[in-house]
Amino acid sequence: MAAYAICVRDGQLLLSRSPAPDGGPPEWVLPGGGMEHGEDPHDTVVREVAEETGYRIEVTGLLGVHSSHYVFPGRFGGDVDHHGVRLVYEARITGGELRYEIGGSTDMAAWHDLDAVPGLNLVSMVDLGLRLWRERPATGHLAPAPVEPAQVEPSPVEPAPVEAPPETAPLPGKMNTE
Repeated sequence: MAAYAICVRDGQLLLSRSPAPDGGPPEWVLPGGGMEHGEDPHDTVVREVAEETGYRIEVTGLLGVHSSHYVFPGRFGGDVDHHGVRLVYEARITGGELRYEIGGSTDMAAWHDLDAVPGLNLVSMVDLGLRLWRERPATGHLAPAPVEPAQVEPSPVEPAPVEAPPETAPLPGKMNTE
């Protein structure tokens, strides 16, 4: 579970920059991140924005929820089954000063003109968050966006089917149909 903030002020969007895990170019992300065990998502987004940007925020609304499910090949054999649930809040800055996070998951925070955001190296969550902010679906759920062939991301890996042991005894009270 994670919680993120859309903070728009004077036509600009607040973003944090995350070093790419593979040493590639850094990526711009929505300020926010993972919940601590037992933490309320509202408190998560307030804490994460402060950590990554130096700003104090007031959450002004829940824009929506995004869920994703992927199965990745594990490093030591087997698969890793990941289900991500992300809450996207709208927030306004109430105090603090813009600063960079030290020793965290991001290394910079900055305001970007909304018109310039599509030209940045972004994670897909930024686009999803902006769609929620612009469309404000009553259900908090976005319809799938049309994707042009050049923008198609790789499909998630499907888990291998689990086969039953060769000689399975019938369940009590059930007819064996094999």
